[in-house]
Amino acid sequence: MATMEMSTGTGPAVAVALAVAVLTWLWKTMVQLVWRPYAVGRALARQGVRGPAYRFFVGSGDEANAMRAAASGEVLDWRCHDVVPLVLPHYRSWMSRYGKVFVSWSGSTPTLCAGDYDMVKQILSNRTGLYCKTELQPNLLALFGKGLAFINGDDWARHRRVVHPAFTMDKLKMMTKTMAECGQQVIREWEVRATAAAGQRSVQLEVGKQFEELTTNVIARTTFGSSYKEGKEVFVAQQELQLIAFSTINSVHLPGLQYVPTKMNVRRWQLEKKVRGTLMAMIHERQAAATKEGRGYGNDLLGLMLEANAAAGGGPTSMTIDEIIDECKTFFFAGHDTTSHLLTWTMFLLGTHPNWQERLRQEVLRECGSDKEAISDGDALNKLKLVTMVLYETLRLYGPVSMIARMVTADVNLGGVWVPKGTVTTIPIAILHRDADVWGADAGEFNPLRFRHGVNRAAAHAGALLAFSLGARSCIGQDLAILEAKTTLAMILRRFSFEVSPEYVHAPMDLLTLQPQCGLPVVFKLLDQ
Repeated sequence: MATMEMSTGTGPAVAVALAVAVLTWLWKTMVQLVWRPYAVGRALARQGVRGPAYRFFVGSGDEANAMRAAASGEVLDWRCHDVVPLVLPHYRSWMSRYGKVFVSWSGSTPTLCAGDYDMVKQILSNRTGLYCKTELQPNLLALFGKGLAFINGDDWARHRRVVHPAFTMDKLKMMTKTMAECGQQVIREWEVRATAAAGQRSVQLEVGKQFEELTTNVIARTTFGSSYKEGKEVFVAQQELQLIAFSTINSVHLPGLQYVPTKMNVRRWQLEKKVRGTLMAMIHERQAAATKEGRGYGNDLLGLMLEANAAAGGGPTSMTIDEIIDECKTFFFAGHDTTSHLLTWTMFLLGTHPNWQERLRQEVLRECGSDKEAISDGDALNKLKLVTMVLYETLRLYGPVSMIARMVTADVNLGGVWVPKGTVTTIPIAILHRDADVWGADAGEFNPLRFRHGVNRAAAHAGALLAFSLGARSCIGQDLAILEAKTTLAMILRRFSFEVSPEYVHAPMDLLTLQPQCGLPVVFKLLDQ
């Protein structure tokens, strides 16, 4: 009888608990999707910050995607360097309607555009963790890993202590010989092809593919040393992961969908497993050699990172194997992709500005001469001031990243605007780099001389060039990218004159990084020595 009474009483109790759980979930969902967007929107509007209307669940996504779709078939005149209508058409439209600072919606998350340099400085110079990196979508996480560029707080500090020794300038200068060797191999191939052209001594090449292969070789050798062939296998897998990530980057992401065995998810899992397995094998090989044979970990980036990690003694300041793998994924992708596109866009600008091309050639011949060894000398490369100016101007006009984002971790006053916790702040780099109030009336033109007194005196605001971000979280690999770009350009300028082919279609696109949609065909003419 007692057992029957207990059973009878349990049923209603379970039903009540279930009903309470469902109602609680519904209430939280309504707060997140309805009440909070309405309340935040009203609070910001009272401060003069407005933007596109919030739409239930999808936010501003449909409006943004419609503008991106409308811009996807557009082509620019090659003399026009304003890529914003193609890569950030929604931001250009919203700024024209609501001003430099406005609010849009990523799903139900408020997204504040920090289109003012004072706001940008406040965000990027903060060291308290008030503006943290946003969580990566699953497909982006598979591509980049949780490396130094995407983690926060104590984890970031711990990773940086281990990674930083590999990126000091003296270590990077040691790598210029490797960069020059990889570049010389490419130059020789171009020379052979140009010489084979009967009497013309010229050849047309799609340089985007050429530089992608070159920078992959460089980063594979500088990162993995003698294991560079295995490193290139990582690159091939990451190329496919990049396409998967880009295909879903502007979609609304449902929680838990990344665990469903869809065709795309299954393929992503396979690629992740391949990348992890390849990197794990290389790391274990280095560790075994260091332990049993006493050979050390190597002088490449992986070896330097493993050495710094071993010095931490396995304590709380060291990194796990999975964290080291994530760092390899991050700087392997970033190290080749950003440099490849920096070189590509620099060739576009020099190929359409022959006067600047000749000025740089004369500087290279003056500072490096015809000695092949001089180009592998980091000190000689530092004397190429005009080359440096052109690279900075390329980064301003065609920087690899069009926009960066930070999540606000507590209510904050940002440039006089109260911003609630959980808001994403976005910094539209491509727009800020064309701000005439900051860069001058010629902000839309190619003018490397604006950098003749250095980066911090090139504009009305110090630190206005945001291609590598600013502050403590600026890109740790920026010196590596500039050094590699200088090395490659010096070798090309010494052997070839070049111009952009009439076949070129000027349609920059954002495929995680800014790149020519239709490639960049360039005609190279071999110079007499």
